[in-house]
Amino acid sequence: MNRTKEAVLLMSSLSIYKGILNRTVAKAYYKLLLAFDKDIFEFCRAWGEFFAVLCNKGCSDDLAKCLTETALFDENAFSRASAQGTERQLPSTVLNAVRRDIYAIRKLSSLSPEVILNEYKHRDELGSVAESLPKWRCGHPVSEFSDENDTMDRLAEFYFKNGCGIFARYKAFIWRERDVQPVIHPDSIRLSSLRGYDTPRNIVVNNTLAFIRGTESNNCLLYGDRGTGKSSTVKAILNEYSKDGLRMVEIPKERLSEFPLLVDKIAPLPLKFVIFIDDLSFSSEDKSYAELKAVLEGSLAARPENTLIYATSNRRHIIKETFSDRDGDDMHRNDTIQEMMSLSDRFGITVNFSKPDKEQYLEIVKSLAREAKIEIGIDELCDKAEKWAIQKGGRSPRVAKQFIRQLSIE
Repeated sequence: MNRTKEAVLLMSSLSIYKGILNRTVAKAYYKLLLAFDKDIFEFCRAWGEFFAVLCNKGCSDDLAKCLTETALFDENAFSRASAQGTERQLPSTVLNAVRRDIYAIRKLSSLSPEVILNEYKHRDELGSVAESLPKWRCGHPVSEFSDENDTMDRLAEFYFKNGCGIFARYKAFIWRERDVQPVIHPDSIRLSSLRGYDTPRNIVVNNTLAFIRGTESNNCLLYGDRGTGKSSTVKAILNEYSKDGLRMVEIPKERLSEFPLLVDKIAPLPLKFVIFIDDLSFSSEDKSYAELKAVLEGSLAARPENTLIYATSNRRHIIKETFSDRDGDDMHRNDTIQEMMSLSDRFGITVNFSKPDKEQYLEIVKSLAREAKIEIGIDELCDKAEKWAIQKGGRSPRVAKQFIRQLSIE
């Protein structure tokens, strides 16, 4: 049996890792291999479609990396069990199937276009077209597949450390349509790029580190003036510690009633999850704040140990209250007000990001200017920064960043 025919049979009989056949490159590759016994028109069509897909994915120089990386991020019985550290409890039939699929994927990754062309039964009918067909390069598999002897152990270790499926491939997610969906292009901001607010920011960082290490940690509310870096702090923490198994799922406040469904998705995973609620606020008529109170404390669907809640708000007490609310016709109005104000108390940590004064604002501006290598006198820089803040209606790190960006353009 020639190598191409063997590859067709190996790919057709994938079992545990059969899910890779639903991925773009593997699917097109399989279609090409199936066309190996077809006429030259179908074969050439499949060849062109496969190469086009490779180019779109940036894999024309490294088929092996593409295929093995697809397998690495596949969610299946073995990857799920490995993520929970229970892969050794799988039946021997399953483990043998995993070994066999690993062998198949490595063989498929090393099959060169020259071999396929030389073994194609209608090779002579292709004539000069065979030489002009675009050729890909096999390249090298990802490190977990690089050694045939210990690939299975490497995969198990990878899944245990990084989770499986989308949780291994991505770090940021959003709760949408009653499911966890990946954020393909998350904000790339880093802690090192944030200026000012070292004290409140370190409180959140230290709490996160304790959470990652498995020691005592708290839900956290970051509140204060707009543009002071509350949301940026949370996003930067994810970018800093995702390599340590931290993941983040943003959930809109309107979906807090679905928190138990979210918990069911992430509770069994070995990763640490921050549930992020951005720009949190409620009107006094909005009774959905009761959902958040239940999530924070008191719900039967308890928050799992691998989960923390981080929320940002411009309000210390989250719920907007007016003077008319205090003059309402509620017979026990004081109890109602206390209930509304108690929401923020259910966060173990509350951190204030208040608007900087003039001196703090200018220090942030000067720091950002140095980083951007803007050559301008300090007095002129400060004068322009102040005028910019007046135009923007106040001082904040966001305003300082916008000012430096404008200076860079000019």
